[in-house]
Amino acid sequence: MSELLEKILSRNNMNEAYKRVKAKKGAGGVDDMEIEDLPEYIRENWDSIKEQIRERKYKPQPVRRTEIPKPDGSKRKLGIPTVMDRVIQQAIAQVISPMCKPLFSENSYGFRPNRSCEMAIKELLTFLNEGYEWIVDIDLEKFFDNVPQDRLMSLVHNIINDGDTESLIRKYLKAGVMVQGKYEKTDKGTPQGGNLSPLL
Repeated sequence: MSELLEKILSRNNMNEAYKRVKAKKGAGGVDDMEIEDLPEYIRENWDSIKEQIRERKYKPQPVRRTEIPKPDGSKRKLGIPTVMDRVIQQAIAQVISPMCKPLFSENSYGFRPNRSCEMAIKELLTFLNEGYEWIVDIDLEKFFDNVPQDRLMSLVHNIINDGDTESLIRKYLKAGVMVQGKYEKTDKGTPQGGNLSPLL
């Protein structure tokens, strides 16, 4: 197993990932397990799960599709991973996020640690006070659903260059989605609702 994956699966990193997932609460995934049930599940199954990940045999569960209303009346599709998969995804994100940080624009505020909408507005007001007159508002429709996975994984490879971790990330992208009890493959996109998706 690679040094990077070892760091991801380390006790300290996994404990921190669990705390963050627990703090966000959230609904259960396709296995209906709630965050409160996870400590016992981890005690009973972590050694086996960790070994499966090390051997590239771990198979993430499909995400559970749910829809939430948007202000314009349309619906946003979310993919809710199981709580165990959320913890593993969070553990990955915690380790690779610092590796990605130098590549992000200083003007990027979406889904960034220690950044908020309020900070973006404050920066925007600074630009307006400096005399800028134009604002361009861009929202890529269904962006999460349409990310080309091979291109994404090529970029991930360029950043982390770690086959073990890349294999695990790809498995999360390919885990599929359960929609009204039926399994659907995911050949493109990254599920909006997963802990790793905002970073990707």
